[in-house]
Amino acid sequence: MEARLKSTVSPDVMNAVQLLHKTVQAGGVDPLLLELVHLRASQINGCSPCAFAGVASAKKQGETEERLHSVVTWRETPFFTEPERAALALAEAATRIQDGSTGVTDEIWDAAAAHFDEKQLSAIVLHIAMTNFFNRINHAIREQAGRTW
Repeated sequence: MEARLKSTVSPDVMNAVQLLHKTVQAGGVDPLLLELVHLRASQINGCSPCAFAGVASAKKQGETEERLHSVVTWRETPFFTEPERAALALAEAATRIQDGSTGVTDEIWDAAAAHFDEKQLSAIVLHIAMTNFFNRINHAIREQAGRTW
């Protein structure tokens, strides 16, 4: 399969994305946790370029192979902290809204809120939304795995 678009992104779009990314980074959330959230949402959406780039980025930040291989089964492994579990549950619930699931329940939100303040929660939610945004763009244009950003 080949990508449908080969042109570069417009400078206006890149500026907007960079501003959103800076906002997420300013939220005070561990960048490695954000990579795990990104990877899990990308796995759910079947976005190979985002999953590929997320793994590469997490490895650069020191994430272990063991944990990266276990993100897809995070509930059944002992490798993740309670804050990470809460963020992964939030990522799943916010991503799976098209599956007819209940979305982000009060229980899921409260579990995340027990570990993160409002600024951090805002950053995590924005990061989940941006991941879903890029996942959908990549599906539409058939972007291929193998590139990192």
